[in-house]
Amino acid sequence: MTDTRDVKIRVRNLSKVFGNQPDKALKLRDEGMKRPEILEKTGQTLGLSNVDFDVMEGELLVIMGLSGSGKSTLIRCLNRLIEPTEGEILIDGDDVAKLDDKSLLRCRRKHFSMVFQNFALFPHRTVQQNVEFGLEVRGEEKEVCYQRGRDALKQVGLDGWEDAYPSQLSGGMQQRVGLARALANDSTVLLMDEAFSALDPLIRKDMQQELLALQHKMKKTTIFITHDLDEALSIGDRIILLKDGEIVQIGSPESILTSPANDYVARFVEGVDMSRILTARSAMTDVRATARDDDGPRTALRKMGDNGLDSLFVVRRDRTVLGIITAEDTERAVRENLTDLSSIIHSDCCQVSPEEPLHNLFAMFAGHHHPLAVVDEQSRLLGVVIKGSVLAELAEAGEAHA
Repeated sequence: MTDTRDVKIRVRNLSKVFGNQPDKALKLRDEGMKRPEILEKTGQTLGLSNVDFDVMEGELLVIMGLSGSGKSTLIRCLNRLIEPTEGEILIDGDDVAKLDDKSLLRCRRKHFSMVFQNFALFPHRTVQQNVEFGLEVRGEEKEVCYQRGRDALKQVGLDGWEDAYPSQLSGGMQQRVGLARALANDSTVLLMDEAFSALDPLIRKDMQQELLALQHKMKKTTIFITHDLDEALSIGDRIILLKDGEIVQIGSPESILTSPANDYVARFVEGVDMSRILTARSAMTDVRATARDDDGPRTALRKMGDNGLDSLFVVRRDRTVLGIITAEDTERAVRENLTDLSSIIHSDCCQVSPEEPLHNLFAMFAGHHHPLAVVDEQSRLLGVVIKGSVLAELAEAGEAHA
């Protein structure tokens, strides 16, 4: 499916060499050498090599890899906390890599906020004061700092905790303060470096859901670093997988699981419960026929017969789903000479979004054999899912993984 959103950040040919002879390392790289050989021959570490990717407006992009893969180096090159050796980093068309110090400072304040793994809160400042800190540094009016701080704390569920100190908060609450501080700055891009890694597993899951809820509400462009595959699969619109400073694969969670680019990716994702990652979209089929809300029982029964169906979804002209009718009920309506479908429509039919994980669909099939309606945010019918297609999709994914 084509992404129609604007490109927020465009990265091209980005490389970073740690050492005092970067040209020597890049020359060997261009000759085909990889990071371990370059380090052995030159003592230079190739942190990133020819990295190319785009970040779409409002996207939650996850960058993941094992320790030493270059993910933290990459996120710090984006705002030049680490100076790149070569390449372009375009944000809204401006090349961050070429900005002078004053322009870089303006760019950071406008575009980038960071949330760190270790919370990075000032212990002597209250929650409210911690959230206001970035705004104070920027020189905002005191009233503006206060109001934005209060609004941000409310967004992360910490209203009422403004006067508490970090030592009085749990780890999850402290990370919410860090997230609120980033939101208060109202930058266009949120950079999150292993932001939830220090949290207990249950709190970590809660924070992931909190982030997804905020992302859905605010549509803020977010780049999230993690070494945890489950976390990446849970929150990412797309995932970039790094190895030795190079991009191995970019794609949706589903595409990385079902179509790994190479053996490394396949090994990386083996053992994942596919039913929690694959979605209704992957098992969805086209609708062979529907009944219109102004159809009569005879017309509906004819459509079922012509298409070999024992049920039909009833839709308005704009394809909004009203419910489902069965062949049995429709035959009875014909015998009783009913002229419309209103009395036989089951309005409690199951409707799911295209992104609903397949493992959630099994319970919906319990107790009936009717298909599920896949609908958009306006309840317009996109397709249908039958139980057999769910099982077939999981079987096919399992074979691809084997």
